[in-house]
Amino acid sequence: MDLPARVQIVEVGPRDGLQNEAQTIPVETKVQLIDDLVATGLSRIEAGSFVNPRWVPQMADSDAVFAGIGRRAGVTFSALTPNLRGFERALACGADEVAIFAAVTENFSQKNVNCSIAESLARFAEVTAAAREHGIPVRGYVSCVLGCPIDGEVAPQQVVDVAVELLDMGCREISLGDTIGTGTPGSMQALLDALLPRCDAGRLAVHCHDTYGQALGNILVALQNGIAVVDASVAGLGGCPYAQGATGNVATEDVVYMLQGMEIDCGVDLPALVAAGNRISAVLGRRSASRAALALTAKRA
Repeated sequence: MDLPARVQIVEVGPRDGLQNEAQTIPVETKVQLIDDLVATGLSRIEAGSFVNPRWVPQMADSDAVFAGIGRRAGVTFSALTPNLRGFERALACGADEVAIFAAVTENFSQKNVNCSIAESLARFAEVTAAAREHGIPVRGYVSCVLGCPIDGEVAPQQVVDVAVELLDMGCREISLGDTIGTGTPGSMQALLDALLPRCDAGRLAVHCHDTYGQALGNILVALQNGIAVVDASVAGLGGCPYAQGATGNVATEDVVYMLQGMEIDCGVDLPALVAAGNRISAVLGRRSASRAALALTAKRA
């Protein structure tokens, strides 16, 4: 299959990246990061999460973050909303898009959202109905599509069942999350072989963690199967608070470097992106987890 001519990157660093940090991060730092990312040309940015702050304390100030960011035409700022209350908070803050998140194994669903898969989907149906009333698009995350930290191997049909239900309830796009980064190009292909007959590639995205160094290979397989939306986190920020040992999302800089090398347009200024990643890494007191960023920074030095 031909590769897509253009790939859209969904930048998840300000939410999925920073939510896993142990240190308290000021609102001003989060706003600066988002403004830096907008300046790179990224047009879809996950800016915060309206979940119970007892579970994800780093996202407790998402209201203030949304109030502080500079809005720009053509840039979509989204928020994670696990229930109707979270949706109402996101709506009040002017989120352009909301996201819901379902697991494909019962044990991870209980760990992540404290209820069964069926119960979580019932909650999400309330969110999608409310979003439809207000004209807000909804994105659906599906967790653990290539492996679960509790149950281990995941059958592709488990993913198909949840993804189809999310699409049927009104999600415009489904992001396939390799939450613990155990997937390989082989298991990604097997998943897509099962999923694509039921879900159009134009409504799918991939969200790959790089725990085992497989993220770019998995993304390439997705591209070869017609998927043209890729989630990534600047400087490789992130992990999963409920999946011990899961390292960060694939670094946005690495994805952009790969795409540019394949002459696939993604609309992102790579040097500006590297600078943004280096700035937030310095604030967090560590070096960037992006291999491309480290190489390009050393080269310029």
